[in-house]
Amino acid sequence: MQWTIALLLCAPVGWLVITRQQLFRRYFGTFFLAILGVALAVGMVGAPEDAFASALEGLKVWWEIVFPALLPFFIGSEILMGLGVVNFMGVILEPLMRPLFNVPGSGSFVMAMGLASGYPIGAILTRRLYQNNLCNKVEAERLLSFCNTADPLFMVGAVAVGMFGNVKLGIIIAIAHYISSVLVGICMRFYGRHQPASEQIGGPRGNMLVRATKELYRARQRDGRPFGQLLGDAVKNSVNSLLMVGGCIILFSVIMRMATVYGVVGMIGNGITGLLRLFGLSPALGHATVTGFFEITIGCNVTSQALAPLMDRVILTSAIIAWSGLSVHAQVAAVIHDTDIKLRPYILARVLQALLAGLATWLLWDHFPHVADAIVLPAFLQTQPNASIGFWWQRLTFTGARAGLALGSIIALSLVFNTLSSLRWAIWRRRA
Repeated sequence: MQWTIALLLCAPVGWLVITRQQLFRRYFGTFFLAILGVALAVGMVGAPEDAFASALEGLKVWWEIVFPALLPFFIGSEILMGLGVVNFMGVILEPLMRPLFNVPGSGSFVMAMGLASGYPIGAILTRRLYQNNLCNKVEAERLLSFCNTADPLFMVGAVAVGMFGNVKLGIIIAIAHYISSVLVGICMRFYGRHQPASEQIGGPRGNMLVRATKELYRARQRDGRPFGQLLGDAVKNSVNSLLMVGGCIILFSVIMRMATVYGVVGMIGNGITGLLRLFGLSPALGHATVTGFFEITIGCNVTSQALAPLMDRVILTSAIIAWSGLSVHAQVAAVIHDTDIKLRPYILARVLQALLAGLATWLLWDHFPHVADAIVLPAFLQTQPNASIGFWWQRLTFTGARAGLALGSIIALSLVFNTLSSLRWAIWRRRA
């Protein structure tokens, strides 16, 4: 069966390269995806037990962990946008988000929810901002590039505690991830820098709090839906989004199992040992690298069990979490499919963040024991994912508190920045 899969993948591509090079260059993407689809179908027919078991495993993860964990945040985000709260924040946070990331102030809501709640809520909220004309196309692509991130419970609970069995590793992974995310956001501010910026919400003049309050009222009036309808639409849209997420999780669970059963993962892993040596990592991490390229959770788990030095495993884990895997990329592509937002900047940003996260982990490695002893609390030991009311409530309160903390911190920085700017402008006018 392995030779059948290899023949399906290689024969048509080889024939096109030899006979019609121009046709190959033009239609490579279409042919390649079609060949992969046929290979997956043949692989599932050849190993139906593995295909069924992997699909059931993906369904269990989605139903018991992802669905109950993300649904409250999806619904809450939809309601806040309908009530005009995001427009209010857009006015308050414009002085910080525009100079730093070159995105409108309303992007702060996406940033806070993405950092606290994890994949793929950043992509979903970015799409909603774009559809509501709160940002333009280029700004949505910038926002998507650094706001669709992993959540702290996954990095600390699932990865550090559940996979590595060492809670102290969680803090260095999380710090490296968020540092790299912010750096990517700063770098992406130069993407499309010659494109015009969206109009500032509420106008540039007047008292900030007054303008923000007026904009909240105008946004609510423009929406016009009664609260009952707003709640119903929020639930419907959130469930539809999570159904899409569940489909991607199940699909890539099957793809990874098929690739593992037929030796594709092992074959590619053996071929990238030179690349790992180039980055100073153990060649024993080849299989884990390929697995993490496709799926983030499985990749982190395989990396934690690899026969390699601990530092190398943690560096690769940080890179895998920043890359997020093709499974998450497929979710993002499904979210933005009905818009003209391009996926390519997001993919390039993920590559950049993976490199920056690995570098940040390496730089922090010698300092992480002291940092961990000062910050990490024993409560993190209770954050391993499981299907229980206790885990769901703990995740809800933990993530909600950190989303509020992130928003509060950003608002405070924006108010300080706006106050200093006003004082500087007043001093300059007096001197003039």
